[in-house]
Amino acid sequence: MNKIRNNIILDKYEKEILDAFENGKLKPSKVQTNYQEIARSTMRKSRKINIRIQENDLSSLQRRAAREGIPYQTLIGSVLHKFANGYLKDVA
Repeated sequence: MNKIRNNIILDKYEKEILDAFENGKLKPSKVQTNYQEIARSTMRKSRKINIRIQENDLSSLQRRAAREGIPYQTLIGSVLHKFANGYLKDVA
């Protein structure tokens, strides 16, 4: 069932997709994703900020980061990023 094209082995599903493409049966997606803008936003530089945080909270974050094997600033940035983008929700 596998078909070889230019030394590439295709499974049945991949062959169906390729055949549909070659026969002009596939249509472009109506969603136009701006990959250049996505790349630009990914490459934007981080900004440095200063925040006040309770010492016991900072110690907890440092311990958790050490268990994860990452710098605590990276952990804090990751948590803030996830919260800002809706991946972490306020439980209260």
